Amino acid sequence: MDGLTAMVTGASTGIGRAIAVELGRAGAQVIVHCRKSVEESAITVSAVEEQGATARLVTADLSQPEQVSQLVEDAWAQFGPVNVWIGNAGADLLTGSGASLSYEDKLQRLLDVDVRGSILAAKLAGERMRRENVLHASILTIGWDQADRGMEGDSGELFALAKNAVMGFSRSLAVSLAPEVRVNCIAPGWIRTAWGENVGEPWQQRVREETPLARWGEPEDIAVVARFLSSPVASYLTGQVINVNGGAVR
Repeated sequence: MDGLTAMVTGASTGIGRAIAVELGRAGAQVIVHCRKSVEESAITVSAVEEQGATARLVTADLSQPEQVSQLVEDAWAQFGPVNVWIGNAGADLLTGSGASLSYEDKLQRLLDVDVRGSILAAKLAGERMRRENVLHASILTIGWDQADRGMEGDSGELFALAKNAVMGFSRSLAVSLAPEVRVNCIAPGWIRTAWGENVGEPWQQRVREETPLARWGEPEDIAVVARFLSSPVASYLTGQVINVNGGAVR
């Protein structure tokens, strides 16, 4: 990915940080986005630079439509045309203050950030890529492997709603932007991010039982697939939702 510029939204920690670092390792210039976690995002920038790549930090609240359009402008202002747009940003409703919100408030936050925000950002970026005939243009979104088969509980219902929207949109955006811009989606399974690091033994056992490879996935497992899908090596792949979930089928 030498000479390409990649934007990674929601890159302050976890999967977003791992993707940013992996793209830097591949030779891309990386734009790191966060809403307000500037200190954590600065660590991501340093980690990318340790790979020998150049990185910049931008901020925007994706729940605010006017900031979404400004984010696209800011991304292009860093290094010139953006070749790769990775929409990883999402509302955290499993840890911190988000976990205590009501069902209705969680739903609204997901609709604002994971659905409207990520969709508008991808659409605006993709249309600009096509309009400017950007080389090796690629968009990658993040879904959820259980969204299309269901999981019990409030969180299962809410994330299924949001991530099915993202996955369906990604397939259609791929058709809209072809052949100039490729669009794919990664659907992670049980990935050990902040929630997984602290969850109790019953959940640990559930992960082992539901995953044929009998372990949590790590953010780096998502990152290497993101590197492949967003690189020119994957030039014949578009409109795909790729499960990265250790083989889970239920």
